[in-house]
Formats: sequence, structure tokens, C-alpha cells
Amino acid sequence: MTIDKNSIAENDLILAVEQSVTGRAWVARPTEHRVIQAISQNHDLPEIVARVVAGRGVSIEDAPVFLNPTLKETLPDPSIFKDMDKACARIADAIEADEKVAVFGDYDVDGATSAAIFKRFFNAISRKISVYIPDRMTEGYGPNRKALLELKAAGHKLVITVDCGIVSFDAISAGTQAGLDIIVLDHHQAEVTLPDAVAVVNPNRLDEDPGYGQLAAVGVSFITIVGINRELRNRGWYQKNNISEPNIIEWLDLVALGTICDVVPLVGVNRALVSQGLKIMAERRNAGLQALSDVAGISEAPGTYHAGFLLGPRVNAGGRVGRSEAGAILLSTDDAEEALAISSELNTYNAERQAIEAMVLEDAMSQVQGRIGVGGIVPPVIIASNVGWHPGVIGIVAGRLKEHFNRPTIVIAIDESGDAKGSGRSIMGVDLGSAITAARQAELLTAGGGHAMAAGLSMRAEKIQDLYEFLETRLRLKVEDAMTSLSLKLDGALSLSAIKPSLVETLDRIGPYGQGNAPPRFAFADVHLSYVDVVGKDHVKCSLKGPDGSVVKAMAFRAADKPLGRLLLESRGKNIKIAGTIRNNHWNGRTGAEIFIEDAAE
Repeated sequence: MTIDKNSIAENDLILAVEQSVTGRAWVARPTEHRVIQAISQNHDLPEIVARVVAGRGVSIEDAPVFLNPTLKETLPDPSIFKDMDKACARIADAIEADEKVAVFGDYDVDGATSAAIFKRFFNAISRKISVYIPDRMTEGYGPNRKALLELKAAGHKLVITVDCGIVSFDAISAGTQAGLDIIVLDHHQAEVTLPDAVAVVNPNRLDEDPGYGQLAAVGVSFITIVGINRELRNRGWYQKNNISEPNIIEWLDLVALGTICDVVPLVGVNRALVSQGLKIMAERRNAGLQALSDVAGISEAPGTYHAGFLLGPRVNAGGRVGRSEAGAILLSTDDAEEALAISSELNTYNAERQAIEAMVLEDAMSQVQGRIGVGGIVPPVIIASNVGWHPGVIGIVAGRLKEHFNRPTIVIAIDESGDAKGSGRSIMGVDLGSAITAARQAELLTAGGGHAMAAGLSMRAEKIQDLYEFLETRLRLKVEDAMTSLSLKLDGALSLSAIKPSLVETLDRIGPYGQGNAPPRFAFADVHLSYVDVVGKDHVKCSLKGPDGSVVKAMAFRAADKPLGRLLLESRGKNIKIAGTIRNNHWNGRTGAEIFIEDAAE
């Protein structure tokens, strides 16, 4: 890929890198010196921290909320969402009448945390609620007719769907006709037609006012519980029943976990939910999270890295290769022994998931590379499919292929009957969720939906080629635009001597970092690679030496077989330019700052 040099002002480039080994220009995040100075002076911040804040588009006026994200400032009144008051009233009615209620969740982290929050709320007010998480292999994603009718037959009068349901028209209609009251709480992209439910709460409804579409389902669930709690208070229910109002803030650790793992933008209210939730997570109040943290070897205050890469995959593992309900049970239990048993079970499932994932990834990578050929042109959309692939790992494999080829990617698992389930991941600037919705409306899929960066689908195998042609036509120009503007946005250039634990701790003050609030990235010039080698299966470990003799450890994850890894390995004993993030590594009581290499240039 060739960068359009005319689109990049020379003074915007960092270290004059127009095209790195990954094909990107190194571009400085746009900042104004007066804004940097004002933020630095008004909030007593080092200039480098103020530069990072300004580089994220934060104005002088918005800086106080960004630097100290609070729920008081950012949490919306539940009533601003359409159908919210109707949903809260119906749930409050069920609580007053002590009706049998079920929460129907997805099998991923967002769904598990959403279901667990409802379970904890009902437990706190001395009411029971059933948790139903469908089996990925036998039931698939979202509400299904059989499950809803079984819940009805078991005596449930109300079902609350969380992180699913917005396009489950047939299943919800069947449940409604059978006499169930159904409330849909979701965040995935909606259509003009809504499910036949008592209430549909979704910030991404087409008739909803903009501003909160970035919420994960667990955020929607938390705000709904805020509304239910208020409704019960206004009815005098707590006083009449001599029940103390629950402290719902203590469940923000679950909100943080679900929000981080669903990779939604950490801006606005999400930033406050995660910031406050991580503080509560550090207090280890939740028995399930405490046990899971111990199993995962987390011995420090958790951050977005721990939630997204250590805790989340283990919660997800139950839905991918084990018991789909294990994550929700773990996160809602107060029994320490049960929590330890489930955490160990999920840890085993996670190891199994990793082995299955490795086999599917190798097969899928070979398939795609064989299709492209040596030196061939990478298509605008990548679809890999095969009979026998485990549906529980296709989303992860899609993400790996997307990272490798930098294209929207869908991986499809086909069973022996020809039914196929797919999972997709996209690149910035290409809305995959809406494309999958359009494909379903075009009757290429039996089910499908999602959001901009991720989507899921069900279909018949014989229509996979038709789906590819549909997506290629629909997304080609958007992918080309995204590739033309491809760049690595950096917060500046540093010397290796600046990489110290104190700098990382200073920058951590303006976290949490994640989607929509990228961690600070810096460039480093004249870096001497005194040591380079492959560790694990495909990670590249380096020892970097600066002109002044400073030595810093560095790692490029999953890079050995990519252009980045090859350049690093070939540059042993040479000087190159690198770019990446920095993080503290705690090991054996010692703390050291390391660089996570994301790009390099000669």
C-alpha cells in the first residue's frame, strides 16, 4: 500500500516516517500549544500528559471531566431512553407481585456481566430471578422459540433479554404469543422494525436520540437497574417491605469488565463506568472476580489490560468451549468455594480454547494466504470457512486474521448439515454490523447483526460465495478509503532514557485506555537492537539500547511471522526506529517499564 504523500503535511510526520514496515505513516496527533499549556497549568500536569490529553480532542473546558470522570457528571437519567420507564415499571410490578422472572443473556462477557448484575440486584432485594444463557453449539446466539416456551412452561411471566434480542423477531413474537411479557435490553444495531415486546430499550434504536450509542449491554443493564431502583423507591416498596436499598455502585466492577471486553469506546459515560468500576474491582469485593483474578495470576491493581486479556478470555471460555452459563454464575455468586471451583473450570476451558483456536487459525491462515498467493493483492473483505471448525473460536480467529491482513474479516464454521455460523471483526472506518444487517435483509443470512467493529451471522453454506460478493460490493470503497488514510497516530517522540515506571504511572492518571481512548503511543529514534529473539510461539522479544546507553526491554506480540517481526529479527545489531506503547511490568517484587512495539521503520 502506498501512502498519499500529498495528504500528509511534512510537519505532521513523526521522525519523517511516511511508510513504516506495516505500511503506515507516523502522524502526530493534532494538538494546539495553547491548549496543552492551559491543561498543564490548570490541572498541575506534566506537559507530556497534557499533550496526550489534548491529542485526544479534549478541550480546555472538557478537561476537568476527562481527568476526573464521575458518574454524577456523565450518567444519564434512565428516563431519557425510549421505553425505559415502561420497562422499569413492568419489572417493578413483577417484583411487587413476586412473579417468576428470568434474565436471558448472551454467552460472552458482556452478556454474562449483564445477567450477573440482574441476579445480584434481585438477590439484594430478596427476590429470585432465573438466569438463562443459551448453549452456543446447540442453540446459537440470542433468544430462541424453544427456550422461551420452556421458560413460560416453567412458570415465568417476565423475561428480560440482555445483550441480545433486538433482531430476534420470530422468537420474541412466539414468546409473546405464548403469554410471556418480554423486555429487550440491547445495544446492537436496531432496524426500523422492533421486536414484539413490552419494552425495547436500546441506545442504538433508530428513533433514539444520539449520544449513548457507545454503551455496552452491561451499561444499558446498569442504567436500567438505576431506573428500577428509583421506581421501587418512588412506590415506597423498600419502606413497606422493610428492605434496605441496595448499593448498586458496588456492581460497577462487573460493568467495567463487560464494557472493556466488548471493546466499545471508552468515552463519555463509559469512561466513568470503567474508571470507577476498576477501583471497585481492586477492592476484590466480588467473590467470582477475586477467585478468577487469583487463577489468572493477577497480583496488582487491575486495569483494562487485566480485564481485557486475562479475566475476559476466561469468562468467555465457558461460552466458547464449555458451559455457557458458567461465567454468569461465577460473577453472581457469593460462595467462595463455588467461585474457586468455577474459576478453575473456566481456566481449564480457556486452555482448551487456546489449543482449538491455534488449530483453526493455522487452517484459516493457510486458506486465505493460498487464495491470495505470493505477492498477491489482499481483497477488500476476507472470508474463511470450513466444515468442522469450532464455532466457539471463530470470533477470535477472525480478529487474528483482521490484525494480520488489516481487512474486515469473517470466519465461518460449517456443520455436517450445511448450517453455518460466522463471526466477523472489522477495521476502523468500516461498519461491518450494518453490512451484515443488510445481508440478512437481502436474505443471504438466516440471522445476523452486530455493531461497527464486530458482527455475527447464521446462514447456509451454499450462500457463502454470494455473501462474499455482496460484502465486497458494499464495502470495497469504504475499505479503500480506510486504507488510504491509514496511519499510526502518535503522541510524540521520546528517548529511551525517559521510559521509567514513574512515567507510566504518570500517564496512567489519564486512563482508562481502550477503544476510543487509545493508550499513549510514542516513537523512538536510533534504537539499537542489541538482542532480538522469538519467544513463545510467535512473539518477538528485544533489548533496546539508546544513544546515551539507556537499556529498555521490549516485546512485539504475535509478530514473528509478520513484516514487523521479520524486520526486528533482521535488524539485530542495527539501529532502527520503533513505535509503540509503554507499560509497567511487575515481576518478583520489581517494577520495570517496557515498550510494546507496534511498528518499526528503517
